[in-house]
Amino acid sequence: MPTPTQPSSSAEASATSVDGLRIQARSVGQRIHGAGNVLHDVSLDVAPGRLTVIAGSSGAGKTILLQTLAGLRAPTAGTVLHDGAQPGPPGPEFGFVPQEDIIHRELPLRRTLVYAAGLRMPPGTTPESVAAGVDRVLEALGLSSRAATPVRALSGGERKRASIAVELLTRPRVLFLDEPTSGLDPVTGAALLRTLRALAEDGTTVVLTTHTLADLLRGDQVVFLSPDGEVAYAGEPGSLSGAFGVGTVEEVYEAVAQGVRVERAVPPDDVRQADTPSPPVPLRRVGALRQWALLTRRGTALLLHNRLSVAVLAGSPVMIVAMFAVLFRAGAFDRAAPDPGSTAMIMFWIAFGAFFFGLTYGLLQICTELPVLRREWLAGLRIGPYVASKLTTMLPVLAVADVLLLVVLRALDRLPAAGWGTYGSLFVSSVLASAAALALGLLASAAVTEPGQATLMLPLLCFPQVLFSGAFVPVPRMTGAGEAISWAMTNRWAFEALGSGVGLESLWRTGASPLGPPLLDSYGDSFGHPASRGWLILAGFAVLFLAVTWAVLVRKCREGAVRSRAGH
Repeated sequence: MPTPTQPSSSAEASATSVDGLRIQARSVGQRIHGAGNVLHDVSLDVAPGRLTVIAGSSGAGKTILLQTLAGLRAPTAGTVLHDGAQPGPPGPEFGFVPQEDIIHRELPLRRTLVYAAGLRMPPGTTPESVAAGVDRVLEALGLSSRAATPVRALSGGERKRASIAVELLTRPRVLFLDEPTSGLDPVTGAALLRTLRALAEDGTTVVLTTHTLADLLRGDQVVFLSPDGEVAYAGEPGSLSGAFGVGTVEEVYEAVAQGVRVERAVPPDDVRQADTPSPPVPLRRVGALRQWALLTRRGTALLLHNRLSVAVLAGSPVMIVAMFAVLFRAGAFDRAAPDPGSTAMIMFWIAFGAFFFGLTYGLLQICTELPVLRREWLAGLRIGPYVASKLTTMLPVLAVADVLLLVVLRALDRLPAAGWGTYGSLFVSSVLASAAALALGLLASAAVTEPGQATLMLPLLCFPQVLFSGAFVPVPRMTGAGEAISWAMTNRWAFEALGSGVGLESLWRTGASPLGPPLLDSYGDSFGHPASRGWLILAGFAVLFLAVTWAVLVRKCREGAVRSRAGH
């Protein structure tokens, strides 16, 4: 068995060869907003089953060319063809490994690959076939001994190979890699290139970018870009230095920087004249329902393996309950001597507690795994099942937190002695408030680009919910602008639904406390509507936030770090 730093260099790991993809670029230009023209008149051919290395100085456009050849960026000039036709939608037979990790770090490596295989392999694939496929790529990449290791505990080189392993689960026809040896030591980098060479010999078309000098001599073809994005050389690696009249690869960089260009090699006859093969039938994509089920199971596993998530799950209810115990005295709902002011505040803080649970649980759900989502979207993942899986993973946890909150508050005599109808209403109001807040948290998580920004969103989203909820300043006493803003606050509708469900208006009207009538006048008919009105509004907010989350993620998957083709 190969060691973790020496993956198998033999193509024997694959049972059958792969029908590689033929790639042709003709006079390709690429203009990037803010950077101008980064590629100029790029023409090259990549034959099936060949290893092509794209090199050049920093800023030469290597990554842009890789994305353009992959069909993820539409060229602003010229044409890119896959098997003689315009690039189609990416799918399981397409592999792309960006510089950042595209796998979750919390789970053991083998379990991570099993979930990835379930999302990529065609419908009807048996668990035994999934396991066999995972074992095959682990063996091929020298990771079998690390199968039970959490991804976060792997070395940088092992994580890079783990990302490649995800792409090999469906035996892709083409594999694009953006600087796969970046940050690796020379031995590990050389071992990784041997693995990629074995894949090319087995039929997979491999295209990669690099700034590692040794990589240039390990491919079948080198495409060297000039600083202004032109092809300075395209041909065999062994002829690179001689073509520029220098002795080393380092001197090639110097020559290209000084403006030296070499007449581009004519593509080999077998590339230029061979009949374009008929592409194989694309693999059927996994259905939406199965994707949702797999994503829900994976999301639950990730949640339980993430220490921060577990801390937030356990800490938020404890903090809210402790706050109630300190702020409010027992017996506020005693009908013989109620405390109207405290009853209103208790209802508000229950509403805010439910909101806080949902928001904090949702804020870190998407932004921490956006690179993984983008790559899985290219492999056929639908955004709808992904968003739905977040809801079905977190909502049961939120429901348990809301139940515990109500049970503890009743045990502490901060809520009234009432029947199942009252507490059923309080539970539904709390869960819907949590669901709406969770959807808002998911939207914020989708909108930001990194976890630090999501953390900053927490106070920005909480303060308006407190100020415009109608608890501290009743809605009838707000200015017109304030009342308009309150309509967009989910906390207002949760507060009113909870107050209606517990019967605040009746309690204040019949109680002996002199604060009852003044509060009734201040709050107007806030609690005069049935709780079901608040439920409908909260459910509507949840649906709206989830729909916008879906739209934001679709846009980010298409136009993020790896932009999709125009019109796709």
